[in-house]
Amino acid sequence: MVDNYALSYHEILTKVNNAKDKPKKLEVLRRYDTKELRSFLKGAFDPDLVWLLPEGKPPYTPNDAPIGTEHTWLKQEVKRMFHFLQGGNKDLSQSKRDNMFIQMLEGLSAEEADLLIKAKDKALNKEYKGLTANLIKEAFDWDDNFMRKNATVH
Repeated sequence: MVDNYALSYHEILTKVNNAKDKPKKLEVLRRYDTKELRSFLKGAFDPDLVWLLPEGKPPYTPNDAPIGTEHTWLKQEVKRMFHFLQGGNKDLSQSKRDNMFIQMLEGLSAEEADLLIKAKDKALNKEYKGLTANLIKEAFDWDDNFMRKNATVH
């Protein structure tokens, strides 16, 4: 689907927020479903994924370039999220991890940086109405461990 590459995660989750009811919210999540979006939302909602960063907004300079211009995209940065999660990159010092996170935030649009901070703090549901762990699990057919139901293990 071409749309998957046209919208930022902030824009997709705003569509979820603005959807009038649960079926419409599910429809939005499924429409923009990508492996990267699922990974991002898993990091934001799975209580077993622990972020190794202080809670709250770190000291960084927001990128004031408009969305779609001079910045990186969260959907591209998702592959680097493991550096910030417990069990991810054990060889990284905390100061290096903190600096990498700040650099990532400064590269993103202000909206997506804010989104990443809220994901880290497990607070997306406070920003986006109706975006809950249960909605995510239902949208992607996940069990309570945030894994695809009836997935075959290889």
